[in-house]
Amino acid sequence: MANEITVPLLPCRSIDEIEDFYTMLGFTRTYHQFRPNPYVALEREDLQLHFFGMPGFDPEDSYGTCLVIVPDTRELFEAFAAGMRAVHGRLLISGIPRMTRPRRRKNADGHSGFAVIDPGGNWIRISSARPAPEEESPGRLTTTLHSAVVMGDSHGKHVRAAQILDAALERDRATATPAELLEALAYRAELALRADDSAAAGDALARARALTLSDAERDRLAESLAALDDLEAVLRPAPRP
Repeated sequence: MANEITVPLLPCRSIDEIEDFYTMLGFTRTYHQFRPNPYVALEREDLQLHFFGMPGFDPEDSYGTCLVIVPDTRELFEAFAAGMRAVHGRLLISGIPRMTRPRRRKNADGHSGFAVIDPGGNWIRISSARPAPEEESPGRLTTTLHSAVVMGDSHGKHVRAAQILDAALERDRATATPAELLEALAYRAELALRADDSAAAGDALARARALTLSDAERDRLAESLAALDDLEAVLRPAPRP
């Protein structure tokens, strides 16, 4: 049999909260009911997600997750990011809900992936259908960064990921290339924000901004430099009313 369709059915505290969040990401509601059981169906092109409400449900305790395979993780990430910026003025990087950035996944055969953690605490794991281009002889810091990404982005253990990365940054700071350091420091700042550690985030961002990069490196690292802008926007104090 072919042309099957699988639709994840995930828990949440409030179907209205879920609907508002996914509408921000470009989804459209296709079904909605309050009684006898809260239920909402949402879709964005071929991507369908359904949710059921549970009174008293705590998103921190959620084990809800699903895997979505897409041709291009970068395109979908940028679309979601645009929705977040339009509503919140910045990316949602820490807490619940939040979104991680597309990164090569060591535990997914080198495929690029990112995750949306929605208001129900569900992890919508977006993965590329094709592996990312092969890296040319990654250095020690980059190799450790890949391990930290598995811990922080795949398993959600941002404190442990930060510990792994701190040790590598100390060990390899004199031998790593500026490009390697930029990638590692950008991720370290993101991990710090997830842990509500603004001082560590600010320190990592300052170190990243102080790196000397050639024009060619700046072109190649444009996405990482854009990530620094997003991280700095989170640290910026909110304007007074």
